[in-house]
Amino acid sequence: METNGNEEVTSLYSLSCRDRRFSKHIHDNVHGNIYLDPFFLQFVDTEQFQRLRELKQLGLTHMVYPGAVHSRFEHSLGVYWLAGEAVHTVQGHQGSEINIERNDIRTVKLAGLLHDVGHGPFSHLFEREFLPRVLNGSEWSHEDMSVKMIDYIVDAQHIEIDAAILNNVKEMVLASSANASQNTVNEKRFLYDIVANGRNGIDVDKFDYIVRDSRACGLGCNFQFQRLLETMRVMGDEICYRAKDYLTVHKLFATRADLHRTVYTHAKVKAIELMVVDALTLANGELSISASIQEPAKFWKFCNEFAVPKDKQEHFKDITPQDIVCSQKNGDTPLNEEDISVSIVKIDLTRGRSNPLERFGEALLACISTSSIKFFQDYESDYKFPIRDERISHLLPAFCQDMIVRVYSKKPELVGAVSKAFENYQLKTYGMKAQVHDTPEKKKRRV
Repeated sequence: METNGNEEVTSLYSLSCRDRRFSKHIHDNVHGNIYLDPFFLQFVDTEQFQRLRELKQLGLTHMVYPGAVHSRFEHSLGVYWLAGEAVHTVQGHQGSEINIERNDIRTVKLAGLLHDVGHGPFSHLFEREFLPRVLNGSEWSHEDMSVKMIDYIVDAQHIEIDAAILNNVKEMVLASSANASQNTVNEKRFLYDIVANGRNGIDVDKFDYIVRDSRACGLGCNFQFQRLLETMRVMGDEICYRAKDYLTVHKLFATRADLHRTVYTHAKVKAIELMVVDALTLANGELSISASIQEPAKFWKFCNEFAVPKDKQEHFKDITPQDIVCSQKNGDTPLNEEDISVSIVKIDLTRGRSNPLERFGEALLACISTSSIKFFQDYESDYKFPIRDERISHLLPAFCQDMIVRVYSKKPELVGAVSKAFENYQLKTYGMKAQVHDTPEKKKRRV
């Protein structure tokens, strides 16, 4: 058995070497040399894919973290490469039992390459902040747009591609979105978990952006995706991981949550985003926003924030500027709703208040057999099983979601009044000030 496995790996390596004679390679600062053969270059060398060079991966985050200027282009190449590495790994070790064909490899890699091709300007800000405001609650998503863009590229560039491969690529792109195909995949379901994993959230998209974003922002990253990538195993048509790598899986979700808290939803980043959304809303066509975002005097002023108490999260109702205005007391400086912006940020481990390492759903302890992530003891065993946190460590978090409410004043002279009204709201709603500290006096006095 071991001899056959080695022969398969050697055969795969030889095929890879032959392909590289006709490939182009790009040196990536995260993964090293990335090779693109002529089939994938058909997509890369289109203006639709090349536009990703101009889309910053982290939108406006570079205004706070100057190094975060990397693009969706390089991230897409990274996911393409890791998708290939993942499918090559399971093929090399389990090729005879899971029957991965060349078209399967091509499909997974193409899904990785094109998974973000539908992103709009300013990345997630475009779909999560701007469009819902101007289109009255729009549910447009970059995943849906990616699928439409893939069809457009194929038609416009006259790319010859098997219809089944094209359909599977689009389903893989949508696999973790709200619009994932409801059709049950009866064969090789595990392939649909590599790029965008709707089952448990472990996928090569996260492998790439966690490491890439951490590096670009100058942050340390102790999550080692290589451990998971090199030892993953298909069992019962799903990808499982060694039990000894439980903490590595936990670091994946914990590092992602930390990036959301300290980078993606940084208070000043959100302030700039809210300002740009206002600019985009008013622009009506030609968007001349660069001058505004370079002028600190026009930034919205961050007043304060609080984390919603965990026992209040289940029935939490969104806070609006009207709620803050209505919390003013007689004699306070009058405020209008237009003076205030409220940002509500949810940060979790990909499964809301549930622990993705225990199960998908609410009753974590009632039905542990339905855990969304499975492990195995060693390569001699065919038994897969879930692991509960307390079996590993009592230091792991018991709660899996943060909900942060931030309030901004659009006018510097109103920071004090908005901060006071915000504190009144907390006292009225929770019977205490939920914020960690008062708004600094120097902010209140700044005009």
